[in-house]
This record gives sequence, C-alpha cells and structure tokens, in this order.
Amino acid sequence: MKIGFLNEQDDPRVSLIPAVAAKYAALGVALLLEKGAGAEAFFSDEAYGEDVQLADRGQVLREADILVSIHPLPDSELQELSPNQVVVSEFAPFRKPEVVDKLKGYKLRAFSLDMIPRTTLAQSMDVLSSMASIAGYRAVLEAGSYLPRYFPMLITAAGSIRPAKVLVLGAGVAGLQAIATAKRLGAQVEASDTRLAAKEEVLSLGAKFVEVEGARDDTEAGGYAVKQSEEFLERQRAEVQARAAKADVIITTAQVRGTKAPVLIPADTVEKMQPGSVIVDLAASTGGNCALTRDQEVIEVHGVTIIGNSHLAAKMPQDASILYSNNVLNFLKTLIREGELHVDMENEIIRGALITAPEEVAQ
Repeated sequence: MKIGFLNEQDDPRVSLIPAVAAKYAALGVALLLEKGAGAEAFFSDEAYGEDVQLADRGQVLREADILVSIHPLPDSELQELSPNQVVVSEFAPFRKPEVVDKLKGYKLRAFSLDMIPRTTLAQSMDVLSSMASIAGYRAVLEAGSYLPRYFPMLITAAGSIRPAKVLVLGAGVAGLQAIATAKRLGAQVEASDTRLAAKEEVLSLGAKFVEVEGARDDTEAGGYAVKQSEEFLERQRAEVQARAAKADVIITTAQVRGTKAPVLIPADTVEKMQPGSVIVDLAASTGGNCALTRDQEVIEVHGVTIIGNSHLAAKMPQDASILYSNNVLNFLKTLIREGELHVDMENEIIRGALITAPEEVAQ
C-alpha cells in the first residue's frame, strides 16, 4: 500500500515531515511525496531521505492508495481518481455540506480530519486542536505587531508604562493559548466563555474570568460551544462592550460548529474602543465575532485595527507541520493494519471521520 502526501496550494504547511516519515515503516506502507511539498515549511526534499519516494504531483495522484492533503483537492483532480483510492483531508462538511454529495458522485471513500471526535481517545489526532493552539499563540503576536504599546508593565527612568489589557472571547484551545501567551508577555488578561467548564482553566492561567449568567448547557456538545439565545448574546455583548472600551487588545475565538459565528463585538462597540487598539478575529472564516471583520483582511475602523484571519497556524508552518504530521500518522494508525486498509466501523474515530464510502462499508 502506498500513501501519498501532496503539496498544498497557497499554504506553506505540509502533512508529512521527515522525522515522522520514518515512523510509517511500522505500518508496512510505502510513502510518496510530491516534490517540494515541504519546502515552504523548511523541510527540503533531501531531508526525507530513503523513507520517502519523491514524485511529481501526477504520479502521486495516480499511484497512491491513500491521498493525504490538508486542504481538499480541486474538483479537477478528485474526478480523475479511482473509486479504489482513499482521500484524507479537511473537507469541513459541517460548513460545506455539499462536499459530501460531490464526493459520493466521484465514488470516493473520504475521511475528513476535522470530523474526528474531540475526545480524550482522539487527542493525538485532533488537527483542529493542534492548529487552534498555534493560532491562539500567533494571534497575540499579530496583535503585538499592530499595537502601538508594550504588553508588560515597565518602570523606567523616563516614566512608567502600564501593562496592556487583553480581552479573550472564547476560552477553547485557541483562547487558552492566547491567554497564556498574553500573560507570559506581561499583559493583564481577562476572558469570557459560555462554557462554565472553561472558568477553572482560565483562572489557572492567571486571567480573570468574565461570567455572563444564563448560558445554555454545553455538557453534551463534545467540547464545542453551543448556540446561545439572542437574550443571552445581548447580555454578553453588553458585558463585552463595557470591557472592550478599556481593552488594548481583543482576541475572539468563538465559533459554533455548523453555523455562523456569533457577533460579540458590534460596530458601535468598536467605535467606543481606544484608538490604537487591536482586534484579532479568529472566527473570520465563519462570519466573524466582530461585525466589521473582513475575512483575510486587516482593516482600520475608528482607529482600531481589525485582523480577520482564521488560518494563523499557516503563519508558523514548521511547527504547524510537525503537529499536523503527527496527527495524520496517529489517525492512519487506526486505519491500517499490516499494510492494508482496515475500516472498522465499530471504532468511533473512524466512524466519525468517514464522510463518504462505498455501500458495503457505509452499512
């Protein structure tokens, strides 16, 4: 069996790094890698050594039994694949439900890495958490590059500098990493989340937890936020507005799986913020937590810089590739036994990730 790893278009990350390539030998498989796939993450073709066969894109697409990519292949390539081939990628069927019918039309067996259950058992293969952690860290650095102030308090002969105030909305993986990073840089940090389970984690990082009463129960949501009532969101927005007026940096990470991101920072809140403040909206790709966010753009409104970017992990491609590569390996370990594909539908991880399959497997 051959597993093929492809070069990403418009993304410097790669789903196979040299150190992880050597570990595939235990699965009894051969590896194909598109030439130059790791270059932008600073992994040269030569670094892969004898563990990997380098090939052009066409050869990888033709010969691989399992094709791995971070972003889904374009339709022009999917339609050329054989029904015997397996595709592994982030298809995001919750956000793009039409992708399932498309893949069924191509008669492909497809596994979507973003559909892996976010459970303790699956932590080692959770690409969403791995990338969210990097995004949360990078969000603070991005904010710092636009903020016209220090993060820490400084006392100098020329005068004292107060610490920056950072507000983090959403204390999931990305939010917690943002909190930890901002604290390490010396900022005063407070955070809000509808999930009460996040309170203890926020406090453990030394931040203040902003609690808004009346959130819907989220214990059955599998680690995701749940959609809140408009009444609750109004109270949350009012609390955010009061704190945003004093914040130097706001980092927003709140997303609800399968629906548009909730607007937590309306336009009038931005108007009340201090000139020079920065908003980093990690929910930009699903509509944004700030009403003024433009996805993949940096804009300035009322003197406030708004950074709309849900893909900040790609700005740290080397470490992102290391984590992603390990996630993929750990997932494929559940699919491959002694060099052969083994789709065990009793396994909740496989069952969750499988979004299209031939009839005999789907049953």
